[in-house]
Amino acid sequence: MAELPPYPGTADTGASPAFSIEKVYVKDLSLENPGAPQSFMTKETPQIEVGLRTRGEQIEPDVYECVLTVTLTAKVGDRTLFLVEAAQAGIFTIRGVPPEQLQPVIAINCPTVLFPYIRETLADAVGRAGFPPVHLAPINFEALYQQQLAQAQQPALAAG
Repeated sequence: MAELPPYPGTADTGASPAFSIEKVYVKDLSLENPGAPQSFMTKETPQIEVGLRTRGEQIEPDVYECVLTVTLTAKVGDRTLFLVEAAQAGIFTIRGVPPEQLQPVIAINCPTVLFPYIRETLADAVGRAGFPPVHLAPINFEALYQQQLAQAQQPALAAG
């Protein structure tokens, strides 16, 4: 079990924060290759659109499932060459983390662990569909989390 950095307020209890990966698995995988075989004849480089979602939920005390879903859509003009969506999931044990610090661990640490797996799953699926594999660039989940927090505060500031 990996040790997490100390959080304020955990020293009094003697419980040190801990994070462990119990299981990593593909929860869902979908591939569409609607233009085959004509799509293999195109000489144009497709535009790749990337969609990303994460979610996490408690499944037992101190045990959480996190799901990272990535959708890749390759288009040439208005024609879709392929669409692949993968949901990579993991079961994580998270102990000794104060409730106010739990959401960042689930939103940052868990997707960071899952990302290399989903990257490989997507590259393999695209390659098996007959296209050159798509290799996603690294994603900074901490920056995404901070951006989501800032966006959530915008409406509150505008309303106040």
